[in-house]
Amino acid sequence: MGLARNVLSSFAKPLGYRVVRAKEAPPADHDLEPEFKAILKLCAPFTMTSQERMYALWQSVRYAINRNIPGDFVECGVWKGGSAMLIAHTLNQLNVADRTIWLYDTFEGMSTPTEKDVRAHDGEVITPQRLQELISSDEAWKSLAQPLDAVKAALASTGYPVDRLKFIKGKVEQTIPAQCPDRIALLRLDTDWYESTRHELVHLYPRLQPGAPLIIDDYGYWQGARDAVDEYLKQNNIHLLLNRIDQTGRLAIKP
Repeated sequence: MGLARNVLSSFAKPLGYRVVRAKEAPPADHDLEPEFKAILKLCAPFTMTSQERMYALWQSVRYAINRNIPGDFVECGVWKGGSAMLIAHTLNQLNVADRTIWLYDTFEGMSTPTEKDVRAHDGEVITPQRLQELISSDEAWKSLAQPLDAVKAALASTGYPVDRLKFIKGKVEQTIPAQCPDRIALLRLDTDWYESTRHELVHLYPRLQPGAPLIIDDYGYWQGARDAVDEYLKQNNIHLLLNRIDQTGRLAIKP
């Protein structure tokens, strides 16, 4: 190794370069708290959400509780329940058992898209026909339909009080605002499409308390979700710093 380094140096030095030993990069998760890693391990089999977005959610739950932001926790778009499980586990860590977690989903798969629902990175329009093709040919898309009983069992495994878990089955356009809390301490939106995201913002954002976290899971992936957010904020003269969590997730704090 020393000989090789000397040979390389003999070529590099006349050119003004110096050969040095590369430093090994630290592990990608070296800065993550053990408490988060423990929860992530429990929730990972039940989510497709990235580690970065799960960490942002963990921090957001802690933020809401530590700052005594009043209200319940709301998630629209639940799938297998992994993100909701993380909320419940985090509340357990904080010895909090009096916040209700509201979980909205069809529990039958994705609702019908419209012409506004375009995949942002390649511009593909997801028509109802295209959605059915994807579900028929792709196991990941097929798995988007998760039965309510399985999700209930996953949430029950967290040990969070079952009477504080509200499962609202159906399209959000049909269940909200008839069934929703008066005050929201954290709002996570993950229903992909323009119409559902728009509906959620219209009815739930006004209930989100000042200082509370807002998480938009699909902002960078689905153009429809992005347009719904941008339009709602512009039309209501709301100025938010939508912080980029990763290639799709965004996080803001309501002023």
